[in-house]
Amino acid sequence: MKTYLLLLVALCSFFIPAVAQNKYAGIWQGSISAGGKSVHLVFHIRSTDNKLTGTMDSPDQGVTGIACKAISEQDDSLYVDMTNMGIAYKGKLTDGGIAGTWRQSGLVFPLELKKTDNPIELKRPQTPKQPYPYLSEDVLYENADKSIQYGATITIPYGKGTYPAVLLITGSGPQNRDEELFGHKPFAVLADYLTRRGYIVMRVDDRGIGQTTGDMLNATTADFAKDVNRGIDYLKKRKEVNTKKIGLLGHSEGGLIAPMVASARKDVDFIILMAGPGVKITQLMEEQNAAILEGTDADGHVVMLYGKLYRGMENAILSAKDSTDARNRITLTFDSWKKSTPDSVVEKVGLNTEAARDEYVKLFVSTYNNKWFYYFLSTDPTRYLTKVTCKVLAINGSRDIQVLAKSNLAGIKESLLLAKNRNFTVQELPGLNHLFQECKTCRSTEYGVLEQTIAPKALEAIGNWMDKNVK
Repeated sequence: MKTYLLLLVALCSFFIPAVAQNKYAGIWQGSISAGGKSVHLVFHIRSTDNKLTGTMDSPDQGVTGIACKAISEQDDSLYVDMTNMGIAYKGKLTDGGIAGTWRQSGLVFPLELKKTDNPIELKRPQTPKQPYPYLSEDVLYENADKSIQYGATITIPYGKGTYPAVLLITGSGPQNRDEELFGHKPFAVLADYLTRRGYIVMRVDDRGIGQTTGDMLNATTADFAKDVNRGIDYLKKRKEVNTKKIGLLGHSEGGLIAPMVASARKDVDFIILMAGPGVKITQLMEEQNAAILEGTDADGHVVMLYGKLYRGMENAILSAKDSTDARNRITLTFDSWKKSTPDSVVEKVGLNTEAARDEYVKLFVSTYNNKWFYYFLSTDPTRYLTKVTCKVLAINGSRDIQVLAKSNLAGIKESLLLAKNRNFTVQELPGLNHLFQECKTCRSTEYGVLEQTIAPKALEAIGNWMDKNVK
């Protein structure tokens, strides 16, 4: 199985101010043709103390702010070094722009860049724009020992009296308060939609992100639950909030954190789980890997045999006593699997070389040493869901390949029945992916290509349920 990537993209972005004296400083854009498609590229180049730096966008792939390793000017030519991603560009200044070549993974494409003040941008029509028909306030608050400062945005309907409030909880990985990914701002869209319907919404930067301090690298899901608890405490102090109607909305890992918090507090009135896990995380990860593999040209036999390897790797991680033991167990598991698996299958999943084997083993050893991942992998969401008695809405997209709808929604329902929960709704939304977008291929590579941030039917499912059960 071979996969050809036109661009290797990063999931982070940052702002580069446009400054400029050097002839190459400014915004340059062009396109390359590959596989019958045109891919637009935008370079943001600045000059500071006679040194060129910059970033690159790929609007067609929904990616912004890819950092350039180095940019230099030599012999009237511009060199853009992105060799850390197997990419390089060399071009010469002409009367019409910069004429040059784009090199990636042994392939060469002509690329002419033209300077512009209006570069192609990602189309995100749902992202809210001012003026808002409600109050939007950026706030700061601290945890009990003042070791962490939280940066957040709270949106409040105009009017007198108090309102129900919902705290949004991001998914895994470092996320800002908008849960921004590929230019999409799902939490900004959710906050705008729900505030227009009469709810107070607060969204918060994760630890170490934006205006929130703290250590993201060594934090676990349990630490993030502590952050959510502090957010609830802050909301309870706001005079605009109806303290009897405070709830949580968690997406993905946030859908694990919400039950963790709600199961331990009596002042949480409701929780909304968007693609929240309902089965053991080991099972969730196995299903996720199988679904991703099925999205390639792998048949059921290959998927089954690879699943056996992945399960073995999980067991090796969770049973290891220390890093050395983990490496030994992981290596033994892989070698045993490879020995008992047909060569054609090993080749199909790209693990047929010593280099691939070493890289694969190294990856799993690193996950053992990753405090967050180890905690996450060892978690069983049903431990918390079986204790949740507040109102619950759980929704999943039917095309979600990261948190599969059928098994996880069934797990949530079974747990809530065991909790003797009297008010819960479990709903599968057809045609939606993990981000609740209406999708075509529904692979993660499509997230940034789609203009839609959240499908209207997902927003309506949440809003209608809240109107019926919270207001």
